[in-house]
Amino acid sequence: MDMRKVTTLKTLFILALSLAALSCSKKSSSSKNTSRATGWQINDREGGFQYNTRFEEQETSPGLVFIEGGTFTMGKVQDDVMHDWNNTPNQQHVQSFYMDETEVTNVMYLEYLDWIKRVYPPTDENFRAIYHGALPDTLVWRNRLGFNEIMTENYLRHPGYAEYPVVGVSWIQAVEFANWRSNRVGEMALQKEGYAKRGAHLTDVSADATFDIDTYINAPTLTYGGNEEVINPDGGRNTRNAQLDADGNPVNIYAKRESGILPLKYRLPTEAEWEYAALGLSEVRSYNIYRGRKKYPWDGQYTRAGKRRIRGDQLANFKQGKGDYGGIAGWSDDGADITNAVKSYDPNDYGLYDMAGNVAEWVADVYRPIVDDEFNDFNYYRGNVYTKNAIDEDGSVKIVTTEDIVYDTLSTGKLIARNLPGEILQVKVDEDETYLRTNFDRSNNINFRDGDRRSSRYYENFGDDEEEAQGTHTRKMYNSPRHTVERDSLGNLIREYDKSSNRTSLINDKVRVYKGGSWKDREYWLDPAQRRYYPEDMATDYIGFRCAMSRVGSKTKRKHKTKN
Repeated sequence: MDMRKVTTLKTLFILALSLAALSCSKKSSSSKNTSRATGWQINDREGGFQYNTRFEEQETSPGLVFIEGGTFTMGKVQDDVMHDWNNTPNQQHVQSFYMDETEVTNVMYLEYLDWIKRVYPPTDENFRAIYHGALPDTLVWRNRLGFNEIMTENYLRHPGYAEYPVVGVSWIQAVEFANWRSNRVGEMALQKEGYAKRGAHLTDVSADATFDIDTYINAPTLTYGGNEEVINPDGGRNTRNAQLDADGNPVNIYAKRESGILPLKYRLPTEAEWEYAALGLSEVRSYNIYRGRKKYPWDGQYTRAGKRRIRGDQLANFKQGKGDYGGIAGWSDDGADITNAVKSYDPNDYGLYDMAGNVAEWVADVYRPIVDDEFNDFNYYRGNVYTKNAIDEDGSVKIVTTEDIVYDTLSTGKLIARNLPGEILQVKVDEDETYLRTNFDRSNNINFRDGDRRSSRYYENFGDDEEEAQGTHTRKMYNSPRHTVERDSLGNLIREYDKSSNRTSLINDKVRVYKGGSWKDREYWLDPAQRRYYPEDMATDYIGFRCAMSRVGSKTKRKHKTKN
């Protein structure tokens, strides 16, 4: 056959395939935009139901890595020399989620402080407590018999410590950082897609004009103080899904949850998530079983590397022994005496750094010495306090203004802002949400089935302080000290330290779990299953944190399921 005819036939064949593929693509796109419920068009240019039918997968937000969920044995410690017995092994399932690759560093936290200082200048008396409430407690480095002022003065701000994990941060401050981070990433996503003015986070933000994700979703016109030039740039014509109605007016100019554009919010990981991620169990997985025992985030029963290239090197930053925080000078065991720069040691199988050593880390849970797997074995978490948006008399959501910022007075006497201007005021859920429900019946669920008085057969609803009226005897399991901090009419602090000798525990509803060993801990605490607790409003020189984010949609990122 003539070569020219062969070439022509090949060209025609390729063209036919291309047309077929294009036709299939158009049909697929058309079918996606046709409702299987009504047959009506979705995303019609003239209006109607709008939905992101092209959404493929949740985009990984800054700083995070993906953790594919699964089942594991939570609380499976290799040693229990303390005899706490507060981590009885129990089978749990964790949904897929995202977690920070490293602990939150000093430079990351300083960016947060810089934003607060610009938007809520501490020189203004109305905002002074906001900035001071966010500052880490640098005095945690002080020791009565130690010379540590160099860290007190430099650890947070000096460039030499920029990539070191932030410390001196309470659980409450860690939560507020995660909220701030969520809003900043959210507004950048809107700018990227044309839903908000480019550079608005630098040029148009003030105490009266800020961005909050929840506010934007519920009342977008109230973000940025209602500045139309920011929240509706160019009249809404330059958004990614810009649409005009029959009269040529822009419609659907604000992003919604259905848009799939707004990222989910950063938060602290739950204890179950943190422990699952720290174990990195994919390292010891054989098909559908986990082989062997795993004591640390790395494989093996020792803290030193067995690989030939780095044999003998310590795999984490922890206290080697009495008076030994790093090793002999010039031949260091772990390369650090206090904390170390993040990524100084190899990551675990999930790509997470410092899940053992460096600093211990706050997690979301309220501490109890039990994990009630009999009631729940899916996404276990103790600490739920359900709230809802406060509603104004006109039916709109109530936005916090600069005149009604909500402050908490901590047990230390420190003020911390819990609701900033631009956020939606939150109130407890009531009977409208709880009536005849079987899955929850109250706003605060911290004490549910936890073994305290409310959970016992002795409990009668006479009020929380009935045992005080009966004398010093109490049947409460969690009978912790009650320190009080109040302000008199002049604003002066009145601190009252609980001197009672009848208290039976340090556990209460305001102590939070922290996980993992630190530079100050012995090897025993490097086991991810170990658990400790600390008051949520206090800070130390060895507890830091990292953020997490939930995943929506598919459990896995793999396109094809692996055959077992």
